[in-house]
Amino acid sequence: MRDRGPAQRKPFALKELLARLRAVLRRTGRLDTVIEAGDVIIDEPAGLATRDSSPLDLTPTELRLLAYLVRHRGLVLSKTQLLTQVWGYDAYDPNVVEVHVSALRRKLEAHGPRILHTVRGLGYRLAPR
Repeated sequence: MRDRGPAQRKPFALKELLARLRAVLRRTGRLDTVIEAGDVIIDEPAGLATRDSSPLDLTPTELRLLAYLVRHRGLVLSKTQLLTQVWGYDAYDPNVVEVHVSALRRKLEAHGPRILHTVRGLGYRLAPR
């Protein structure tokens, strides 16, 4: 293929390039490792999470909890569901969930408005975006 030189290359929009890259990665199955909800982006294999382009300093448990909440955003998840799915426990002290949700909420809110809500008597819900 012949290089046209800088004067003959077509201009492109960065947003369009990113959209095309995501489409290719999705088709090849490589985008499954990155999950997004609004301004929250999680790369689980790399152990990274960002909110509003700012890195979040999360523990491995907080990262798993956030990833589970993002995958199920908009749904109310009970403490029992979270204990089973995130920690792998069938029965344990539900205060474990409260402590981790509180720490996660604090870290998320340092970079934007509240998106992790308590639904009284039922559990927790990550705002759908």
